[in-house]
Parts: sequence; structure tokens; C-alpha cells
Amino acid sequence: MNLREQMQGIIPDSLLPLVPIRFDIIGDLVVISIPPELDDYKTVIAENIVLQHGNIKNVLNKVAMLDGDDRVGRFDIILGDSTHTVHREYGYRYRLDVRTVFFTPRLSFERRRVASLVRSSEHVLIPFCGVGPFAVPAAAKGAKVVAIEKNVAACKWLAENTKLNKVEENISIILGDALKITNLIDSSFDRAIVPTPYGMHDVLDKISVLVKEGGIIHFYTFQKQHKVKDLLEEYQNSGFEVVFYRKCGNVAPEVSRWVFDLKKQ
Repeated sequence: MNLREQMQGIIPDSLLPLVPIRFDIIGDLVVISIPPELDDYKTVIAENIVLQHGNIKNVLNKVAMLDGDDRVGRFDIILGDSTHTVHREYGYRYRLDVRTVFFTPRLSFERRRVASLVRSSEHVLIPFCGVGPFAVPAAAKGAKVVAIEKNVAACKWLAENTKLNKVEENISIILGDALKITNLIDSSFDRAIVPTPYGMHDVLDKISVLVKEGGIIHFYTFQKQHKVKDLLEEYQNSGFEVVFYRKCGNVAPEVSRWVFDLKKQ
């Protein structure tokens, strides 16, 4: 039974369609987007979530979408008193503050999938690395990881998370804009993991020059379904073999996050 169904008989039928069906669980907190029309019912919605998920200590309402260079949202606390948490995912732990960094649990399967492909001998580049959910598992496989992030807070948490997961010797953290400093990196990477922010599809060209021939790029991008066929052709014409691709979830009406595993020819 989803949250909307649980609210039947508690929230008037006229407002019931506005109740979100899904929400994100990050560590011991929940992030949900409750519209202003349901302001009078925010607390009862939050209490129901806590009742259903006993480990939840804080419920946050996202009142503004990702914004600014740091790609962070704006939240009001409905229940609890903190936006800090420790998120556990496939044996790894990530400390973070959702008010200062971007983190989505919706890519957990992808992070596990990609980590399973990383080999200990590899040199891996991860721009837009955030607090480390792609970087830490790759480093734990024994790969040497260069992680780039321009959000100062995210870099702070990343440094802490490398120690928390005992992989600090395998990760080099670079504070800076991945699009501006890639030309300063003197290296040829075996693999690049690129969780591209929304609206930055053209970053592929700048990252691919740092990957050696035969290397793999896991490229995440936001696209409409009907454009995927053209993208596959574009990548092939640009010197890549598309070895795998899949939809990684919807983010807006008709827009989904996609991953393309590209082998550089």
C-alpha cells in the first residue's frame, strides 16, 4: 500500500490525488515533496511515514528543486531536528547533509552494477562525484580513483567518507569544476563514471579525451525516450561502441535518467 492509499480517510478525497506516492529514504531521514495545498496535513503525512518505517528520525519536505552551482534543494523539517544522516548502501556508509550536498538513493542499483565491473588494476575518473557513492565502491575494489567535485561541502563529506570506508589511500580528491580542470589532468583513464547533472549532456566530449582507447565511460544523462535512438547513433558515429544502456528512473514528465556504457574505439 503506497502513501496515498494509506492517507485515505485521513485526507479529504478532493486533496488525496496531491499526496505523493513516493519519497526518498536517505539514512534515517525521508525526503518528500508535499505541495502547499497539503500544508495542513504535512505532519500527519510525516507521522504516517515514521509509523511505517521505524528507523526514520527526520522527515523533510523539499520546497525547492535543485538549484545553484552546488545542485542542492531547499527543505523544511516536518518532523525531527536534523538534515544530517549516515546512509548505508551495499556495505558502504556515507555521511552527508542533504541541505548542502546532492545525494540520490535512486541510483543505488547502478552504483552496485558499475562497481561490479571495476577491476583493481584500473585508473578511474569520476567527475561530479558528490559525497562518494560511485567513488568509494570503485576504490574498495582496489582501483585508483580521481574524484572531482566543485561543491566544497561535498568534498568535505567525501574526504570523511573515504576514511569511514577505509579507502582513502585509493582516492585522490580534486576540488574544482570538472569542465574547467579536465585539461589540467595528465592521465589516461581506463574508466570514467560520469553522473552528469541535469542539462549537461555535452560534457561527454570533454571527459572522453581523458579515457584511453578501449576504455569504458559510464555516461548518465537526462533524456526523453524518443531521443534515445538518435543518441545511440550519435555515440556510434563519435567513435564509441554502445555496450549497454538502460533507463534509470523518471525525473520529470517524459524525462528520464539514462545510462550508456560506452567503449572508446
